[in-house]
Amino acid sequence: MQTIVLDTNCLLQSLPSKSNYHKVWEQILDGKIALCVNTEILNEYEEIISQKTTPEIAHNIVETIARLSSTIFQNTYYHFNLITQDFDDNKFVDCAVASNAELIVTNDSHFSILQEIPFPKVSVIKLDEFLLKLKE
Repeated sequence: MQTIVLDTNCLLQSLPSKSNYHKVWEQILDGKIALCVNTEILNEYEEIISQKTTPEIAHNIVETIARLSSTIFQNTYYHFNLITQDFDDNKFVDCAVASNAELIVTNDSHFSILQEIPFPKVSVIKLDEFLLKLKE
């Protein structure tokens, strides 16, 4: 089972059943992917999904994630502040480090700075690349 931190926009892209990325959401639901989250991430998921759909749908999605036995809920006690262009993105990085996630899946270019940082080492992959890995 892969452990990942999934950026909000990538989660949004994986939700619709007709999306090319729906396989990601299916594998999360099937317990084949362990999703690493914390309260900040779940709150952002709910806020952004409710803007794109309805508050009820957003709440149901977040509740589903929270109740999955494969979900890793990881409190973060240390904040590395590695992303300076958008400090809000650091919640994903801190969660990945604290939970020892294998990957952060994101299309956000702000995360590219992580390739230049030797410690803590955080691997980042774009959603298209991650989808290809799932098909292997």
